[in-house]
Amino acid sequence: QGLLLESGGGLLQAGGSLNLSCLVPELRFDSYSFAWFRQAPVNEREGVACITWKSGERTDYIDSVKGRFSISRDNAKNTLHLQLNNVKPEDTGMYYCGATFGHGCPLDEGPVVHWGRGTQVAVSP
Repeated sequence: QGLLLESGGGLLQAGGSLNLSCLVPELRFDSYSFAWFRQAPVNEREGVACITWKSGERTDYIDSVKGRFSISRDNAKNTLHLQLNNVKPEDTGMYYCGATFGHGCPLDEGPVVHWGRGTQVAVSP
């Protein structure tokens, strides 16, 4: 369906920074909470960061990225972002954005009703 369109992935060295974007052109953007997920080559997909609907007053992160990653939303542009700072090799994976209808901030992929196809992040030592 292509309702969520990720971009911004790439190859970078440990310690570097990257900004991922998820364009959501067709949904009523304010009505959705969003999350970023990632899947490493031999790992299960995990929730990385989430942000609540509307003004995004609450965010949450898995412990491994706290203090390094920042999720944000630009409601005027219908775009979700994930800023990755001080990246580590274990941050390598395919990053997906997912939309959840409502006010929560879930890192669980169960409530996701729309998925992007992903953007690849590869971090070298």
